Amino acid sequence: MDRLHTNYRWHVVAMLWCISFFNYADRQAIFSVFPLLEKELGLSMVQLGLLGSAFAWVYGLSGFFAGFIVDRISRKKAILGGLYVWSIICMSTAFFRGFRALFVLRAAEGLGETMYYPASMSMVSDYHGKTTRSRAIGIHQTSVYAGTIAGGFFAGWIGQHYGWRWSFIVFGGMGILLGFVLNRFLHEPKRGQSDLSENESTTASLNFSQFGTLLRRTPTALCLVAAFMCSNFVAVVLLTWMPKFLFERFHMGLAVAGFTATFFVQAASVLGSLSGGWLADVLRTKTPRGRILVQATGVLCGAPFVAWCGMTRSVTMLIIALTCWGFCKGMYDANIFASLFDVVRPEARGTAAGFMNSVGWLGGGGSAPVLIGYIARDSGLSAGITAASTVYLAAGALLLIGAIFFVKRDSERMHASLEVGGQV
Repeated sequence: MDRLHTNYRWHVVAMLWCISFFNYADRQAIFSVFPLLEKELGLSMVQLGLLGSAFAWVYGLSGFFAGFIVDRISRKKAILGGLYVWSIICMSTAFFRGFRALFVLRAAEGLGETMYYPASMSMVSDYHGKTTRSRAIGIHQTSVYAGTIAGGFFAGWIGQHYGWRWSFIVFGGMGILLGFVLNRFLHEPKRGQSDLSENESTTASLNFSQFGTLLRRTPTALCLVAAFMCSNFVAVVLLTWMPKFLFERFHMGLAVAGFTATFFVQAASVLGSLSGGWLADVLRTKTPRGRILVQATGVLCGAPFVAWCGMTRSVTMLIIALTCWGFCKGMYDANIFASLFDVVRPEARGTAAGFMNSVGWLGGGGSAPVLIGYIARDSGLSAGITAASTVYLAAGALLLIGAIFFVKRDSERMHASLEVGGQV
């Protein structure tokens, strides 16, 4: 069966969607029970921020090496193996007490999840070529939003009624069951099959030195990675601190705060991701700049709404701001890896995705919770959230630089190298 030219390529997206759902539900669950952890364990704002950063630090530190490994092993094994590991760690969180134990487990969960995105995005890129890649990744991206909503709301609801430990048991257990089911149906594709003709083949995977050379010769990739670091900083700020912000400023219950902090952003992001994926695929057929221009539009239009979230004292206005930011975020998110793969050959895509995750989570996600924790301690959460909007503007500037000066040349060079069978 030629899986590239059948509906199976969309079935792959659906299966990965389910795995990614639990990936993000497990990540988000802890933020909705911050007030319970603060009360039961006596944690400070900085310690809560460190719990958020622990995941990001390990996820980021191991991301590049995970991507390097993904380019050399079966991506199916990497994806399902990661699912089992992070689900078991998630369940284990329920059986430990104290800040140190929670910190270690959050860090370990980052290690467990680090394989997923390099492997899944590389797999999707082999089932979907340039005409459907943004749509496929955009559809997959909606799992991030659905999982974040579920993790935010249900973890808060379960924690409020049954205690915070049951949140981790439920999400971890369901992830393990999903892995057993999908093991039968998920299949490994030929590496590079969506970009190569029948007579072409990929070259050997790149070593560290060769990958460094690729980056130096591909400034578009560097712009995309730096922009992801900035955008991830903003996203982690809001995902980490918005439930507590709502709990304190508007006196919402845990479940309502967790739902409000995630639902409106993520629901709007679904629409933004689907729209951004479709628009980027259309524009990509007309210009190599298409995907990056959609991303730049998303972050530049989203920046004012991030500031609005921090400044408003009206629940209604906050919901409007979260919704508008979510739509803009979705436009950017749909093309994170599709834009990168426009300038990176198939045999280096796992490594490239892992490198992007490393920089984005170390430089952006790893610093965001703690930095905002310090700002909140001195000036309040409102000031920290508002300040994050300036980082979005930096992301937009980087994307415009890549679109205007570099992407056309880098894309043409990558496709030329495919035709002759050489490396970028």
